[in-house]
Amino acid sequence: MFKGFYTVASGMIAQQRKTEIITNNMANANTPGFKADQSTIRSFPDMLLSARGMTNIPTENGLNQSTSDQIGSLNAGVYLQETLANYMQGTIYETNLSTDFALINGAMPIDEESGKPGTIFFRLEHPEGGEAYTRNGNFTLDGQGYLVNGQGLYVLSNEGERIQLQNEDFQLSQDGNILVNGGQVATLGISFSANPDVLQKLDNGLFRTVDGAELPTAFGEDGVTFALQQSYLEGSNVDSAQSMTDLLTSYRAFEANQKVLQAYDRSMEKAVNEIGKV
Repeated sequence: MFKGFYTVASGMIAQQRKTEIITNNMANANTPGFKADQSTIRSFPDMLLSARGMTNIPTENGLNQSTSDQIGSLNAGVYLQETLANYMQGTIYETNLSTDFALINGAMPIDEESGKPGTIFFRLEHPEGGEAYTRNGNFTLDGQGYLVNGQGLYVLSNEGERIQLQNEDFQLSQDGNILVNGGQVATLGISFSANPDVLQKLDNGLFRTVDGAELPTAFGEDGVTFALQQSYLEGSNVDSAQSMTDLLTSYRAFEANQKVLQAYDRSMEKAVNEIGKV
């Protein structure tokens, strides 16, 4: 009976966490460059139950032999194993702002370990040192003319330097070159991750490597092709309709576990109040 409490409780906790992930995805359905989170629920390893007993051996000394009869397996519930981001390309839409950039994936090599394609990111200077990465190209110029993102992090060039411009009258070519009056002033920094599942997802659409190491540049990377589009942004890749369906499914699963928990509770109440009186 008590094992049933733990099994049902683990299911409720897993569904609650899944609901939180889905609602966060839905809240960012209109956030540029947002990558939806996907959760994986797994069951704990089953436990094999057996009944132990004693068998009397009819001998002069009256020996007893222990016995073990298998009853069957017992499921110990489920847990939320991991949460991974979905790096599928979002919809590209026009903004008419020269400081908005959209990254458009081309060919991406398949990682042998994960079996998934790699992806590319804009390079940002992280305030704690090293680099951060994002797909959100909603940039602007700060008071000193540096290209920054919405949180004020500096956008880096391919050489790892901050990009300073006099005004918003500049052009970005499809291959990442920033041009002012026809002359190249910098190449926008684009990094490539062969296995983005190992990246650490931060707030505000940022990613970092777990050990703080910098990702390699995407320019010249074997098998990697991409394009940049000025005055466009990549939208969120959240599927609102599917997310709503998943949210209702998760809620119903939580509700079903809750009813089972209430049934267990009523059974325990009878065991204490009625059977205990006998």
